[in-house]
Amino acid sequence: MVHAGYIEPGPFSLFGQGFINEVDTFTWPVRVYYEDTDSGGLVYHANYLKFMERARTEWLRRLGFEQRRLHEELGVIFTVRSLDIDYRKPAHFDDALRVSARVTEQRGASLVFEQAIAREQALEDTLVRATVKVACVDAATLKPRAIPETIKTEIANVG
Repeated sequence: MVHAGYIEPGPFSLFGQGFINEVDTFTWPVRVYYEDTDSGGLVYHANYLKFMERARTEWLRRLGFEQRRLHEELGVIFTVRSLDIDYRKPAHFDDALRVSARVTEQRGASLVFEQAIAREQALEDTLVRATVKVACVDAATLKPRAIPETIKTEIANVG
């Protein structure tokens, strides 16, 4: 079902070797454009990170938080602290992909996401998966800062 650009997660996620029943997994559709590919028509490796960033941003938006407003009103930004990525199979020009994001750990000033990318027509076949640690930092000093309580509450309501 689609609501204002948000595709409600179905009963499955893209983690592990196949689908796992996870209602707390957010998914976002991505189409592979020519600009996303290398000379062989395969998605350039760094672009998978862009696709995952889009899914995390849309996940946050779905919770009711625009990144610009977090910066302007709460004085925080989220930044990638570390990631571990496994490129399993390539995506190709014009593929319709599904990018998933699920919070697996929440600490005072950070979140850990499990993310995966698969083709729409073969969701059980994960192309790329990653563990991404995102830090909440003060927008002015860029030093770690506690995740605002309003965001923590919404994350808890999802899981």
